[in-house]
Amino acid sequence: MPDINTEETQVENPQARLRKHLIQPEALQLIPEPLARKHAAIPLEISGNVLHVAMVNPSDIIALEALATRSQMHIVPLKASAAEIQEALDFNYQSYEEIEKQISSISLDTAETGPQVKLDTVTDAPVAKALALIIDEAVKARASDIHLQPQEDKVLVRYRIDGTLHNMISLPLMTASPLISRIKVLANMNIADHHRPQDGQFSVRTKGGQSIDIRVGTVATVHGEMAALRLLDKSRAIMSLSDLGFQSESLAKFEEMLKIPYGMILVSGPTGAGKTTTLYASVNCLDCVGRNIITIEDPVEYRFKDINQIQVNPRAGLTFASGLRSILRLDPDVILVGEIRDAETARIAVQSALTGHLVLSSIHANDAVGVVFRLLDLGIEPFLVASALIGAIAQRMVRRICPNCTQFTEVNMVEQKSYQKETGDERQEFLYGSGCSSCSYTGYYGRTGLFEILQISDEIRAMLLSGTTASKLRHQAIKEGMVPLGKDGMLKVKDYITTPVEVLRNAYSVD
Repeated sequence: MPDINTEETQVENPQARLRKHLIQPEALQLIPEPLARKHAAIPLEISGNVLHVAMVNPSDIIALEALATRSQMHIVPLKASAAEIQEALDFNYQSYEEIEKQISSISLDTAETGPQVKLDTVTDAPVAKALALIIDEAVKARASDIHLQPQEDKVLVRYRIDGTLHNMISLPLMTASPLISRIKVLANMNIADHHRPQDGQFSVRTKGGQSIDIRVGTVATVHGEMAALRLLDKSRAIMSLSDLGFQSESLAKFEEMLKIPYGMILVSGPTGAGKTTTLYASVNCLDCVGRNIITIEDPVEYRFKDINQIQVNPRAGLTFASGLRSILRLDPDVILVGEIRDAETARIAVQSALTGHLVLSSIHANDAVGVVFRLLDLGIEPFLVASALIGAIAQRMVRRICPNCTQFTEVNMVEQKSYQKETGDERQEFLYGSGCSSCSYTGYYGRTGLFEILQISDEIRAMLLSGTTASKLRHQAIKEGMVPLGKDGMLKVKDYITTPVEVLRNAYSVD
């Protein structure tokens, strides 16, 4: 029988090992949920032939022998409280037993039918139920994305929660084809094509009654096809500007910009920074009855009442540029362009803004001042930029501290100095989340935005017309009241909304 090691000094803070992102799915598979609950123990990780297990009573010889016999591994117990074990058991096992049950049926079918399983099981109950459970668990965990990633010997299921990926379940490699085929059938994709990238979408209703739109993308990797599923919760689409995380002064400035009847407002930031959410919230605060609002998007993620939304379709010749030209013949008051990607779209958008339309769009730039120079790089003349641009916003997303497990924690000197630089305050301890079942053991629950708003003033227009550098323009903008991303983030740290490390990870300061 495998050896049992009852030493409790292997880890100084074993409670920290119970946080969800430190528990290996492979370890969970070695100990069934009933056995784990019976002995108040949860497997944490595998290291060689050693299985680390958190237990309420690490000296329970009977429990240790049962775990060693079942796992056929050397057991190293770590002490944890009963409450922590219970929370970890509830979160990590969740519906894993049921998923494993459905997956075992798929594996059995595969063994019997061979390669034909790819076609035979796409409508079979086990694979359909397994996929439904994976989606349900993702919704319960507040995930925005599900990744099915084939590895050399398994399929890794990962959830993106509050912008960060977490390993959730490891499935047998032979289940990859049935699961991907099932997804392709639902999304009206070609299940016979395993080499070319494909995309599609479908809708589901969860056990909790939520209606979820799912956007799917697949691509072939060296270990097989992987799939990424973006979960679009319709209830989250209707957000107001006040829900996004603007400071009161920044919100007032942005709302003032939106009241200008014509011109161009651009939102910048990396993928996943919430640009589309900000644009939607901006449109939602406008008068949809007295104004004709038309959008052109790729893709149309959410649908809104009283707004005309157009889906880009390159195969039919409908691009951002050609669609924008067509929109101008439809008597619009407000135009939302999903993204300015090229010089042609930029030119038409600028001309639209100069001819009496309010144009909202996103563009890739590092900061708000970078938006101005991005337009110049695309060939737009400085006098046109100065005339058309109302303002630019740069934004990032940071995770919010979980309100259910907060505690003050002393941080390193880098975090202290960064906070002091932006706020002028000296502090050594900051509020952090310790991790609980509510926040999936991450210490964070939900996200909020960081914003940097550049309003084009007469002085900035004069600088553009006379020729200037980005650093001089930024200096003038800060002089006029622009709050940089880093400072906006640290002000949210001061208000106990987020943590210094989140701000440092997502924002930066430019002197």
